[in-house]
Amino acid sequence: MMPQFRMALFSAALALAGCGSDSQFLIDASPETTREIPLRVGSIEVREVVLPAYAEATDMLQENADGALRPVKGSIWADGSARGITAELSRALDLRTTADVVAEPWPFDDPADVRLEVRIERIVARADGMFQLSGQITGASPDDVIRDFVRRFDIRVPMDSAAPGAVARAQGSAMGQLADTIASILRR
Repeated sequence: MMPQFRMALFSAALALAGCGSDSQFLIDASPETTREIPLRVGSIEVREVVLPAYAEATDMLQENADGALRPVKGSIWADGSARGITAELSRALDLRTTADVVAEPWPFDDPADVRLEVRIERIVARADGMFQLSGQITGASPDDVIRDFVRRFDIRVPMDSAAPGAVARAQGSAMGQLADTIASILRR
C-alpha cells in the first residue's frame, strides 16, 4: 500500500509541475545572409555583453503605457542571459562577415585582431509597438590592426504584435542589425 501511495503522490506532483510551467522562447535568430561582408580584420573576440539589471532575469518583459516593465504572463526567455545574447551576436557576426568570430574566452594563443565590448543600455519591447536595442560598442585592437573605436547605437524594430513570439522575432532582428552596424564599422 505504501508504494502505491508514493507513486500517486509522485504522479500528482508531476502533474502540478506541468500546470505552472512557462513557455520558453529563444531569441529568434536573425535571418542568415548570403553575402559575407569583407572586413579589415581577420578575427574578432566578442566579450560578454553587459546587460541592464532588468534584462538579466529570465522573465520576458514588455513596457506598459505607463512606462512600467511587466513580465509577459506565462513566457520566459530560454536563454536571455548575457551569455545567450553574446552567443547570438557572435553567431550573427560570424555568418555575416569574412572574419572568424568567437565569444570570449578567446581560444587561440595569438590575440584576436579586434576585441569587441557591447554595453546594452536598453533592450525592451516598448509600449509603442517597437523593440528597442540601444547602447555602446567599443573595439580595441591589441596589435593595432585597426584604430580603437567607440560608437553608440539605437536600433528600433517594429513588432507585428505584442505576443511573445513577436518579441522574440523583433529581438533577433535587432541583434542582426547590431551585427550589421558592427560590420559596417569594420568594413574594408
